[in-house]
This record gives sequence, C-alpha cells and structure tokens, in this order.
Amino acid sequence: MLAVVERTKGDRSASERVNELLKLALKLERRDELEHEAALFYSTTSPKATQEERAFAKASLRTFTRD
Repeated sequence: MLAVVERTKGDRSASERVNELLKLALKLERRDELEHEAALFYSTTSPKATQEERAFAKASLRTFTRD
C-alpha cells in the first residue's frame, strides 16, 4: 500500500496523498450511505405514494416546459 502512495503522490508529500485518499474514501462512504438511505426510503413507499410522485413529476415537467 505504501508503494502505491509513493507511486501516485506526484509532487506532494506521502502524508498529503494519504489525506487526499482518506477524504475521497470518506466521500465515497457517505455517498454509499445516502444511496442506501434512499433505497430504504423508496422501498417503504406504497404504490399509491409512487403513483402520486409520478403525477407530481409529470405536472412539474409540464410547468417547466410551459415557462
């Protein structure tokens, strides 16, 4: 793993590269958590709620195309 850090650090220090990789990993982890939360949220909606959401989306699109 250290060899990868050394190989990819460029002009930065190894510490800066590790920090960059950690920030990226945290962003990816957060995105995965949000995707999981969204999947849970939408998996619990009723068919009626889904139908209402589609109707709202269609109406919104009609409003945007009119303007």
